[in-house]
Amino acid sequence: MLYYTMVKKGKIEEIFSKALYADNPLDYTVIYRDFENFKQVNLKDFVLLSEHFQLIPATRIIKILKGNEIIYQKHTQ
Repeated sequence: MLYYTMVKKGKIEEIFSKALYADNPLDYTVIYRDFENFKQVNLKDFVLLSEHFQLIPATRIIKILKGNEIIYQKHTQ
């Protein structure tokens, strides 16, 4: 089981909690900003790559999908 600490409360925290503890995190895709590029990984890999949000903060998450359904999208100005 993965252990993680969330930095940002709210929708992202709910999605990560559900995916990690009540669902299959491999079914979720996280798209995040990496400098000028966007990267896409499954949720389980994101938690590991981000070292539990220490290297990649939740604020850099642009979109989260479950399958093909967008379940979180950051509002842009």
